[in-house]
Amino acid sequence: MSVRNRVPVLLTRAGTASALTLAAVGGTLTLPGGATEAQAATAGVHAKALKIAASKKGSPYGWGAAGPHRFDCSGLTLYSFKKAGKSLPRTAQAQYNKTRHISAGHRSKGDLVFFRSGGSVYHVGIYAGANKVWHAPKTGDVVKLERIWTRSVSYGRVR
Repeated sequence: MSVRNRVPVLLTRAGTASALTLAAVGGTLTLPGGATEAQAATAGVHAKALKIAASKKGSPYGWGAAGPHRFDCSGLTLYSFKKAGKSLPRTAQAQYNKTRHISAGHRSKGDLVFFRSGGSVYHVGIYAGANKVWHAPKTGDVVKLERIWTRSVSYGRVR
């Protein structure tokens, strides 16, 4: 049953004038804990970017490469989000600067994982869940899924 079909039941239980007014004027009822349309759209972009990154498994690392067959770390994130409909700057540090920073406790699949040394970002990947990241590690390696190997990370959400 859709939220729209449950509105009469919810209104009966709520019995509040504001909810009735909202229903009478054809407004949208936002339920506590429910995602807004914008949040749902952003989650869809993140899921798509994650799927695109995963589809590049085994692609060789290439310094300065941004796909479609070779990638460096920020090239993989740039390519994945571009294909999902969002633009990112070219470097890991610039991507960090552009994202909304979030705590590890609020990270979600498709968020960016920024690897840090001191005050600088030196590497980026896409969070895959279960403390794993899709990334293009280094020269001689390939795009792969790997456990996050350090606690010196920050997370960012592409808007």
